[in-house]
Amino acid sequence: MTVKLYYEDAYLTEFEARVVRRLELDGRPAVMLDRTAFYPTGGGQPHDIGWLNDVPVLDVLLDETSGEVLHLLAGPLTEEHVTGRLNWERRHDHMQQHTGQHILSEAFMRVNGAQTVSFHLGEDASTIDLDRAPIPAEELRAAEDLANRIVFEDRPVTARFLTPAEVAQVPFRKPPAVSENIRLVEVAGFDWSACGGTHCRSTGEVGLIHIAGVERRGAETRVTFLCGRRALQDYRRKEGVLQEVCAFLTTGWQVLPEIVRKMDEERRAAQRQLQKAREELAGLEALALLAGAEQVGTWRVVRKVFADREPAAVKQLAGRLLEHAGVVVLLGWQGPDKGQLFLGRSADVPADMQALLRQVCGKVGGGGGGRPDFAQGGGMPADRVAEALELAMTFLAGGAGSSL
Repeated sequence: MTVKLYYEDAYLTEFEARVVRRLELDGRPAVMLDRTAFYPTGGGQPHDIGWLNDVPVLDVLLDETSGEVLHLLAGPLTEEHVTGRLNWERRHDHMQQHTGQHILSEAFMRVNGAQTVSFHLGEDASTIDLDRAPIPAEELRAAEDLANRIVFEDRPVTARFLTPAEVAQVPFRKPPAVSENIRLVEVAGFDWSACGGTHCRSTGEVGLIHIAGVERRGAETRVTFLCGRRALQDYRRKEGVLQEVCAFLTTGWQVLPEIVRKMDEERRAAQRQLQKAREELAGLEALALLAGAEQVGTWRVVRKVFADREPAAVKQLAGRLLEHAGVVVLLGWQGPDKGQLFLGRSADVPADMQALLRQVCGKVGGGGGGRPDFAQGGGMPADRVAEALELAMTFLAGGAGSSL
């Protein structure tokens, strides 16, 4: 079994070891050592990285059966005796996040009785899943406040393996998942958790604990949080965005909510006016198109391809045209690659636009559906939209006076 130095000293960043086994994993060389300070992935905490001599360590895995730690390497390692060096910035970041998780999980237990059912330490943020939903905003703030009070008090954090007799005496936040080799991580006077991860020596070293997001997931709540340097980086990013917005609006952050609300009201009013203008314009455009409509029997047929507007605007125009009696619309939209068709008829025209669309798509490709009075389709090549409307006109003319 590999001697796990990270249990003895989470702050150990350099150590000497001997290679006891060499193998290959996923096409890369890997080694097992007689002792290591590299933490393997487990318990929600990612692995350490660093170097064995000058060879980068890419991944670290634990064989649960043998207790050996596997180091996946970027290249071959020929020496029998090695010097291991950890990437301290990554290790300490994980220590801050993991210790912060213990504090925050216990804070939720004390505020509202929510138990942490899972924990994930991510590359940019970490999450805990709580067995309660929803969690009111005031309880989230109370848990965050309590967690940070524990940080500010700079309480000692200790880790040790318990004897069987000691296990029953510890007020664990939740029962240990194993029955042997139980390692206790204790935040003095606050939290007692069975955990194999690496942790800070004191709560003050964790730094600010910030709840960055909350998501309801059925009967559970996922809380995203940041600790220490991650919280500082998040603050700086958001502060930078705030300053940029304030500079753009030439105002202070104190009145920013009021200005944004006013801008939103003005935007909504402008949208209403624009929609009204579009509707009026569509009505006028419909009259102009009807004046130049083609005659098929007693029907006025408006046929046109549009490439200078969105499909929704073309459909809106079709609706305005069909407010008039005796009208058939054959409108197309030509996009960069694909095209769409909008085929409709007035209530007094006995033609089946759904059947007409199927006939056309059978010739030019694409598909769609709808009702006898209005159908729309898409997926045909953009350069075949005009051809599609020509075919629709031909089929329509052939079925004039009868139901297509």
